[in-house]
Amino acid sequence: MSWKCPNCERTLKNANQWHCCINQDIQNLFTGKPNELMFAFDKILSNIFDYDNVEISATKNCVVFFKTQTFLVIKPMKKELNIKFYLAEPQNIFPIIKVALYGKQYEHHIRISTIEEANTQLFSFIKQSYNLFNEGSKSQ
Repeated sequence: MSWKCPNCERTLKNANQWHCCINQDIQNLFTGKPNELMFAFDKILSNIFDYDNVEISATKNCVVFFKTQTFLVIKPMKKELNIKFYLAEPQNIFPIIKVALYGKQYEHHIRISTIEEANTQLFSFIKQSYNLFNEGSKSQ
């Protein structure tokens, strides 16, 4: 059962779960950064558009995508997007740069700087992460 913070209206997995209680406009996260990062973000966003029941919120420094819990976090950096997603098993393949155990799942990080790097391989990882937290159905 998820819970919505009454202050920032962010949806979280558990009631009174710790979080950065700031909600801002996504555009603010891209201020002063290369336009290519926003183009890459928009391409990722358009890929996720058809997923069921996804909530999106911008925090102090990242964009969080939530289904039954957070399945994707995109953090705009100076020249790259740091993309964090979760998989059931660790994948140590390019372009993944970091893998860490997080609860029962493995947190994976990819960094991209161009719209071309927002590709079918990345979209496949994101979809697997979404499905990992999809209650009842693993085949969306």
